[in-house]
Amino acid sequence: MIGEARIKALQALNSLQNHRITLDRILAGIDLPKRDRDLMYALVYGVLRWQARLDWILAHFSRTPITRIEPGILNILRLGLFQILYLERVPVSASVHSAVELAKTQAPAWVAGFVNAVLRNAARNHLQTPFPDPENDPVGWLAAFHSFPKPLIRRWLKRFEFEQTVQICTAINAIAPTTLRTCTLNTSRRKLAEDLETQCDRVEPTNFSPDGIRLYGLNTAVFDLAGFAEGGFQVQDEAAQLVGRMLDPRPDQKVLDACAGLGGKTGHLAQMMNNRGSIVALDNSAEKLRRLSEEMRRLGVSIVSTHVHDLHQPAGLETGQEFDAVLVDAPCSGLGVLRRNPDAKWSVDLSNLNRFAKRQSLFLDNLAPLVKVGGVMVYAVCSMEPEENESVVKSFLNNHSEFAIDKAVDGLGEKAESLLTPEGYLRTCPFINDMDGFFAARFRRAF
Repeated sequence: MIGEARIKALQALNSLQNHRITLDRILAGIDLPKRDRDLMYALVYGVLRWQARLDWILAHFSRTPITRIEPGILNILRLGLFQILYLERVPVSASVHSAVELAKTQAPAWVAGFVNAVLRNAARNHLQTPFPDPENDPVGWLAAFHSFPKPLIRRWLKRFEFEQTVQICTAINAIAPTTLRTCTLNTSRRKLAEDLETQCDRVEPTNFSPDGIRLYGLNTAVFDLAGFAEGGFQVQDEAAQLVGRMLDPRPDQKVLDACAGLGGKTGHLAQMMNNRGSIVALDNSAEKLRRLSEEMRRLGVSIVSTHVHDLHQPAGLETGQEFDAVLVDAPCSGLGVLRRNPDAKWSVDLSNLNRFAKRQSLFLDNLAPLVKVGGVMVYAVCSMEPEENESVVKSFLNNHSEFAIDKAVDGLGEKAESLLTPEGYLRTCPFINDMDGFFAARFRRAF
């Protein structure tokens, strides 16, 4: 038997290639028992994480160039080889057999024979696969051995030393823990950690965020965890938690969450405000804001209103409306969260970085008039790339003399303040801080 987990994993990988749809949406539409779901997730994320390395090895053992292998069959080969290389609990024979049976459902019998021959040969001899020489061809070696697209490797090698680039690749390829942010309106971090101890192998507090906990070896779905239904937490990486603390909203203030999405940061702002004051959650998607409102109800947050608007145009709020604090968690390349989104590795178009930067600058320009004199605005992106980081900040300051960088970020706390650069920017990196790669800058309006 092939097993539903492998069938669904193949369908997910094929759907990702054939449709312009996110992996999260694909996986959300698949309903499986927990054991099968866990295996399917391991297969899909594993293949995407190690795709280039798998392809390099397969190319060595296949007489047919992999560029000429039908995409669905190539995904079957990737699934089989991933299990052989990385899933110790799955016997090699089972990995090969399941791949062959999958091939039989997709192609003529001779193709199943081809899959069988390639995987059996790779299983016996993969340790002898020659990779590029890291000294003579560092780009080729990093791309193949650590499984990254060459253009991204070239970019990083221009900015970082070789060993640093290796560390970046290694950190991104590591499986990230499930990180939660305690909703302190409803519980404490200590109480939440105690409640979750039996639902995972290990619980740890986050290093810099005072509200975060990390779960390792989670043995149930997040939605089934203790405290979820009662609004005890939101899933949020530690770096994203620090963005809310950069804004540092206070009770009774008027706050704008300008790119609110599904409300991860909105909920954080509300708890920092002790559910007092007002937050306008703005997004260009009415569906996202509908789901955000549901999330606020789960958390018991009552101070959030929603507003649908496309920030390519000046913010369409009430004339003269101003805010004490504005958060601009801007759409970006997402290159800082590749460890959580390995599928994004293979859709990266670096030529879009300047386009992202122009849009980010436009959003800041359109939101600047909404910050009251003496108020603050935080610009944040889940990217470590200079075009979306310092370049956007410098462009904004050149065009807006009424704003300056505010280095006095009281909300971060002493430990997290160590993550601020001399310029006052928050910068996090997977291989240094063991969290997603984020950048944030805090502006204060003087006049």
